[in-house]
Amino acid sequence: MAEHAALGFDPAPGNPAAVLALTGKLGASAKSLGEASRVVTDLVSHSSSWQGEAATAFRASLSRDLPRYLASAHTSLAEAARRLTGWHDTLVAHRELAARYEAQAAAAKTPEALTDVRRLARELAAEHAAAARRVAATLNAATDKLAPKEPGLLSSIWHKITENPADALSNASAILGAIGAGVALFFPPAGLAIMLVGSGLSLAALAMHVSDAKFRKSLTDGFTKGQFDADFWKSSVTLLGDTAGSVPGVAAIASGAKAGTAAARAAMAAAPEASALTGLAPGTTAFRQAAWSTSDDLRQIESPLTGWAMRSSDQSTRNKVGVAVAGTGAVTALLDYAPDNETVEHSSTAVDGTRGVLDDAPTAIKKSGHVWSVLRP
Repeated sequence: MAEHAALGFDPAPGNPAAVLALTGKLGASAKSLGEASRVVTDLVSHSSSWQGEAATAFRASLSRDLPRYLASAHTSLAEAARRLTGWHDTLVAHRELAARYEAQAAAAKTPEALTDVRRLARELAAEHAAAARRVAATLNAATDKLAPKEPGLLSSIWHKITENPADALSNASAILGAIGAGVALFFPPAGLAIMLVGSGLSLAALAMHVSDAKFRKSLTDGFTKGQFDADFWKSSVTLLGDTAGSVPGVAAIASGAKAGTAAARAAMAAAPEASALTGLAPGTTAFRQAAWSTSDDLRQIESPLTGWAMRSSDQSTRNKVGVAVAGTGAVTALLDYAPDNETVEHSSTAVDGTRGVLDDAPTAIKKSGHVWSVLRP
């Protein structure tokens, strides 16, 4: 305050030297980020300057968004440096004017003259504060672009769904399977309908996973190269779950197709002079009834291991245990949309694998045997 004793306040606080030093650091950082952005962009774009297995592995490990983030950070820091340079010049000019007002206040001979100088100093202080707020706002806007923000929950879930739709179908199937099993305890037809939709999603997920070269590679590398890593086990458990989950849907379609074809042929044989559309209505009805009946039969088939372990329990208790087992699949499916955590992911794989070996696979085998007995000529 001694520096502005005559005015009684500092109209233009700030340290131009500190601002200038910060501007230099930001400029140097922006230059480094610009160079890093150029190098990473060249690497990701398969530049001829680096080829081979190491280059391919390195490119695979890079986030597809990294070049964009680096370019954005370079632009933001360069803009921040430019804004600070302008603020430095403004600060210097304001402090020179403040020093002049301080000299005039110290030299004032009358109260009126001192009042006029202080009024000018207050106007300078207001202008200085407004300029500082504008600079702060532009710097905040620039730093908002320095790095990607953590996505919100819905944004994160949507990103995971769009990034891997096959896994999303598997997860949706597991969740619907658990919901259907629970609803079936009170309203069997509604529960069965939900489980059939879930089975259809499993079949779609199975087709997408099998057609995914990366998914197949994680499996084949385990058997051909001995790479039994986390990706191998996750893919194996996923394949087991998709296959087991699709059995009811495939069985319903197969049994419905057999019954529908037989009914259509019978209707056409009974009226050979009619058009081919004669068998459509009875065929459709038979398809629907057979598919529904087979699905309901399969719904009531439990795992041989569970049946043996709970052989002394009543059916109600065994049904509730079945719902609880299906519920673990829904839980691990939901955890797939939680923030990335390696421990949680590995634990989910272990839980799904254990359930698959002890419940899903034996049940699918038993259901397949039942369906074969129905479809067998």
